[in-house]
Amino acid sequence: MTATLPQRGRGRYGWLEAIDRLDPVADAQAIHRITAGYEFPWDYQRSLEFALFRTYCVPSISALLARTGEFEKRPQKRYDDTSLLMSELVEHGYDSERGRASLRTVNRLHAQYDIDRDDMLYVLSTFAFDPLDWIDRYGWRRLHPHERRAAVEFYRAVGTRMGIADVPESVAEFHAFRMEYEHDRFGFAPDNRRIGTYTRELLASWYPAVSRPAIRGVVHAMIDDDMRRAFGFPAAAPGARRVAEAGLRARARAVRHLPPRRTSRIARDPRNRTYPGYPVGYHPSDLGPGRH
Repeated sequence: MTATLPQRGRGRYGWLEAIDRLDPVADAQAIHRITAGYEFPWDYQRSLEFALFRTYCVPSISALLARTGEFEKRPQKRYDDTSLLMSELVEHGYDSERGRASLRTVNRLHAQYDIDRDDMLYVLSTFAFDPLDWIDRYGWRRLHPHERRAAVEFYRAVGTRMGIADVPESVAEFHAFRMEYEHDRFGFAPDNRRIGTYTRELLASWYPAVSRPAIRGVVHAMIDDDMRRAFGFPAAAPGARRVAEAGLRARARAVRHLPPRRTSRIARDPRNRTYPGYPVGYHPSDLGPGRH
C-alpha cells in the first residue's frame, strides 16, 4: 500500500508541521514521499540527475554502463527508466504492489551483470545523501531533521530489498562509507568521459538548440573539481557557478511564496519522453532495456 500521509497543517509550512509530528524511522516512507513529491519535486529530480552523474566518475561503474550500450543508443530511455523506477518506490512505497514490481525490475536488470557490492551501495548512497545537500543549498526552505533521517532510512530499506549486503545501519556510518568510497574510487577513465558526455548531451537536449552551449557550461559549473577531473571536462567559465547558483536561489525565493502542493509530482516529470502519460497505461515491470 502507498504510505498514508498525515493531515497537512495550514499555510505554506503545513507539510512541515505534519513532518514534525512523525517519527523519522517508523514513518520514513511517508516523510520521504512528502519531501520528494510535495515539497521539493523539482529539486529532488534535479539533484538526482547530478547524483547519477556523480556515480559515472567511478571507472568500474562507467565501464559497466559503457558495455551495456544503453547510454550511447538510448540515453533518454535509460534516464526515464531509472527515474521512474526510483519514483515508483517513493510514490507508492517499497512494499506496495508497484513498489515490489519496481524492485523486481531493478533486481532483474542488475542480475544480468557481475556488479561489485560497494559500487551498488555507493549508488544507493548518492540517492540518500545528494538530494539532502542540494535542497539545503537551493531549496525554498531548509530540511527538517526528520526529513534528513527519513531519506536515509528509506534508501537503507531499499538497499536491503535489493539484496545489497551489510547496508550501514547508522546515518554516520553510511555517510562515512560514501566519503571513503569516493576518496578511493574516483579517478579519470575514458569510459567516465564517454558516459559523462552522453549524459551531459542528454541534459542539453531538453532545451532549445541555441541554449545548449550555455547548458553545457552550467553542467560544468555545477559539478565539483573532483567530478570534473574524473570526467576530463574543461573548467567552467569564471563566475559561471555563481551565476547558476544565483538563479537557483532566485527560484527558491519565488517558490517560497507559492501555495502548498496538494498532489505529488514525483512520478510525473515532464521531461519523461519515453513514457508519455505515465503512470497511465504502464506498469513498473514494463520498464528497462528491451521493454516498451
